[in-house]
Amino acid sequence: MKIGVLALQGAFAEHQAVLEGLGAEVVQVRLPKDLDGLSGLILPGGESTTIGKLAVAFNLLEPLRAFGQQHALWGTCAGAIFLSKDVHRPQPLLGLMDIQVARNAFGRQVDSFEVDLNVPELGEPPFHAVFIRAPLIESVSGSARVMATLPDGRIVAAQQGRWLATSFHPELTRDDRFHRFFMELAQ
Repeated sequence: MKIGVLALQGAFAEHQAVLEGLGAEVVQVRLPKDLDGLSGLILPGGESTTIGKLAVAFNLLEPLRAFGQQHALWGTCAGAIFLSKDVHRPQPLLGLMDIQVARNAFGRQVDSFEVDLNVPELGEPPFHAVFIRAPLIESVSGSARVMATLPDGRIVAAQQGRWLATSFHPELTRDDRFHRFFMELAQ
């Protein structure tokens, strides 16, 4: 299986390492031609405004949208923001997934935290999630559905068909179940 990782900025190397550990062929995507032959694409954490501006500068925004119409996409942290339809401010977005996201909803870098999440699609044990300047998925609509919430009910993972959004960084843990789940979506 050939999976791309958007490599404009952010935590793309960490996703690549997990995917390669699972036997995937990984392509770092920086230009539209890099999307050729991929089964899916991960939009990593980083800084969503920077990722969007670089996608525009490299004429990648529209090719990413077109790719997403036909393939699996997974946005982690900033990537979830980039994948969403609404972030309450003007910035370049793919605007594909029916989720509304609040940037940096949990505060500054010093407010980063870790928590165990129940994710029924992944089974047991709970998934240990790492939140770093994390966004919050404020709401889901259309065919999007909630996959995981914090104990207080706030949404931190959602799925819409072959699209996946997580507020946290699964690539920073030793647990590869989210990457396995995404690879199944990409088949």
